[in-house]
Amino acid sequence: MADLLLNYLEGTEGAGKVLAHARLLVKLAGLYQEIVPAHLGEASCVANYKSRVVVIHASNGAVATKLRQLAPTLAEKLSQRGLECASVLVKVQARLEQAAIPAPKQKPLSARTSQELAALRDSLPASSGLRTAVEGLLALAARQE
Repeated sequence: MADLLLNYLEGTEGAGKVLAHARLLVKLAGLYQEIVPAHLGEASCVANYKSRVVVIHASNGAVATKLRQLAPTLAEKLSQRGLECASVLVKVQARLEQAAIPAPKQKPLSARTSQELAALRDSLPASSGLRTAVEGLLALAARQE
C-alpha cells in the first residue's frame, strides 16, 4: 500500500511536483540550519522557495531584522551549496507552539490550614471584604482528607 502511494506521489499524473517541492524544502531547511547562526535558526524556519527566492519566517521582529541584514550573505552561502538563490525574503510569522502556557495546578488545603482559615473567617466582622474573600477561598479550595 505504501509503495502505491509513493508511486502516485512520484508520478507525473499524481502529485509529483508537490513531492519534489517538499523534498527540496526539506533539503533547503537543512542547509539553512547549517548556515544561519544557531540562535537565529531556533527562532526562524524556511517557509518556501520559488523563482530563486527563499522565504524565511521569523518568530518576531528582532529576528526578522537581523535575518534581513544577513540576507545577502545567506543567499550567497546557499548559492555556494548548490541552490539557485537570487535573494532571501524574510517575513514575521509567529509560531503557535510558543504561546502554549501550562494550566495552573490546584493544590489542596491541608485540614489544619482549612481549620485556621475558618477560625480567621469567624474572627472577622460580618461586613468585612476580607471575610468574604476568605469564605470564597474556603468554598473553592480542594481539601486533603
